[in-house]
Amino acid sequence: MPTDTETPTLTEESVNNIRSLLDQSDVRSVQAEVGGWQPADLAELFGLLTPAERVLLFRALGRDRAAVVFAYLDYEHQNSFLDELTEKETRYLLDKLNPDDRTALFEELPANVTQKMLKLLSPEKLKEARQLLGYPEDSVGRLMTPNYVVISPELTVAEALETVRRTGLKSETVNVIYVTNESGKLRDVLRLRNLIMAEPDSPVESLLNDYVISLSAFDDQQEAVRMIQRYDLYALPVVDSEGTMIGIVTMDDLIDVLEEEATEDFHRAAAVAPLDMSYSQASSPFLVQKRIGWLTILIFVNLISATIIVAYQEYLEAFIALAFFMPLLIATGGNTGAQSATLLVRAISTQDVLPSDWFKVFRKELLVGAILGFGVGLVTWGLGLFRASGEIAMVVGLSMVAIIIIANMLGMILPFVLTKLKLDPATASSPLITTLMDVIGVFIYFALAAMILDLGPINGS
Repeated sequence: MPTDTETPTLTEESVNNIRSLLDQSDVRSVQAEVGGWQPADLAELFGLLTPAERVLLFRALGRDRAAVVFAYLDYEHQNSFLDELTEKETRYLLDKLNPDDRTALFEELPANVTQKMLKLLSPEKLKEARQLLGYPEDSVGRLMTPNYVVISPELTVAEALETVRRTGLKSETVNVIYVTNESGKLRDVLRLRNLIMAEPDSPVESLLNDYVISLSAFDDQQEAVRMIQRYDLYALPVVDSEGTMIGIVTMDDLIDVLEEEATEDFHRAAAVAPLDMSYSQASSPFLVQKRIGWLTILIFVNLISATIIVAYQEYLEAFIALAFFMPLLIATGGNTGAQSATLLVRAISTQDVLPSDWFKVFRKELLVGAILGFGVGLVTWGLGLFRASGEIAMVVGLSMVAIIIIANMLGMILPFVLTKLKLDPATASSPLITTLMDVIGVFIYFALAAMILDLGPINGS
């Protein structure tokens, strides 16, 4: 679905002027006012109007232009707007939507509403919609459109260009032309400029190299994103198991996938369940529901830290300086683990690092952790000498070395483990790493204190 952009066209003055014209039902003046507006700006305007005003603006735009603007609305506004239209208007709007935009809308609607919308489609559009909805969620099949320009290798260049002119208006793009044989199997992909620059009498066959990059309809949408990025393409053909072409996936749709995936990763990195909607549309109870689960889990994990501190309370009473350094050690461990996890989550998601690379990454991060640990540990040892004694400095310095090395390895290992378990590696979030390192750090700190300070068994037993 196209992406909203804010431009100087949409100002408070222009919005108020249009609302005034709509209140007066002055359709001609509304048409003149928004005549030069871009669809993305009109979609943003729709979101600022009342239901009655939206319907009036929809009718002022004309059905064809309104259908284009509708594709730019977010799913919440699309859903509510459909309730405001007549059945005839809804039928026309759904019919004019691109197949991929229509599928995306149906995915977001409640099941009963989707069934109602499907009944409004023509038999041809209904078959098309059911086919696209039949593919797995988050698959390329849900994202593709069957509207593309296809030519035969037996045509001349002049005949191929005539085919483009005749069928291009209904295509998602005419920049890329697909060549298939008689049975519909994909032979090659040509850029429009290849045809334009070729001699008119040349056969299309002479332009082919029979090398083409394609996707399966059952591939994950992330695979489409990776291939678009890797090969610097605008669109990718989608084929079935026999190589027959069934659709294309374009860059504008994949940008939406990238945005959704990035948003989900940001949410998971903060230990928040993905919202599946924009923040502005989410209610307070919904936000609480998405956040309280992880917060509750992390509270119980932190109770382990409290239990360890209680077990070593004699050391705290005897050496009060230990309490001074405890926040510093725990915070550094959490920060180190979060750094490592963030780097690895991103590397795995971009396939810069593969699951099979885990041992190579393990060795690298072990070295990085050791260098960081001894460097920061030396600084902490100096602080221990300044604030306390040589023994305390030894406890604090060695604890820092151990905590940083372990935190760095934990931050590296968790994303690999989650990937192996078919879970999103972004779940290895900063709060999760920080909480785990709170427990591990407290244990390391007091265990080393018990060894170095040599107070004997706890509780004198």
